[in-house]
Amino acid sequence: MNGESNTRLAAETWESLFRAQVTLMRRFEAAGDFSPLPAREYDVLFTLARAPGHRMRLRDLNESMLLSQPSMSRMAERLEHRGLVERCKADDDARGLVVSLTEKGLELQKQVGRQHVRSISRELGKALTDEEMRTLHELTVKLRLGCQASGGRSAP
Repeated sequence: MNGESNTRLAAETWESLFRAQVTLMRRFEAAGDFSPLPAREYDVLFTLARAPGHRMRLRDLNESMLLSQPSMSRMAERLEHRGLVERCKADDDARGLVVSLTEKGLELQKQVGRQHVRSISRELGKALTDEEMRTLHELTVKLRLGCQASGGRSAP
């Protein structure tokens, strides 16, 4: 393949992957998967639930999300007011903040997560065989790790 064909194929592949994700997220949101949270707030709780000790520095949490630093700070503040996370100064940096999932936040994440996983299984199962899901998983992991190895921002 020549460079132009590779570039076009890469663009078409990215567009297809992106549109599939958007289509699925819209279905999940329409089904109320994340209720009583907006999807982005659930994503924060999910990310914290997977982090060691259910806690992350705010800057690291921000890197795993598609939000600006000020937006992430405001979201963490809202989640703290609802008792879902706690914010505290980082031990090693007085300017840094650590965001920790509370028991209430962890329980809500698990509750919402169970519903969301059922929806994911239903939607992917309609379109893909188990073998196709395994292949898609392998390819997306390879893509993510390849981007991380070349110096890109990482997601959990």
